[in-house]
Amino acid sequence: MKEHIENKVSEWRAKTGVTQEELAAAVSVSRQTIIALEKGNYTPSILLALKIADFFKMPVEKIFNISYEK
Repeated sequence: MKEHIENKVSEWRAKTGVTQEELAAAVSVSRQTIIALEKGNYTPSILLALKIADFFKMPVEKIFNISYEK
C-alpha cells in the first residue's frame, strides 16, 4: 500500500485571502516551496506543517492528512 501526504494549503489560503508569497514569508520558506507543496510535489517537514497550521490557527490534521493508495 502506497501512502502520501495530502494537504489543503491552497484551500485555506483562498479562504483567508493570503497569497503564496505572504504564507511563504510567514513560515520562512520560499514561494516556490509553497507552490510545490500545493501541487503535491513536496512533503513538508513536521516543523513546516506545524508552522502552516499555526499560521492558519488550525489543527495540523485539518490541513494535512495521509492518503493510502492500493
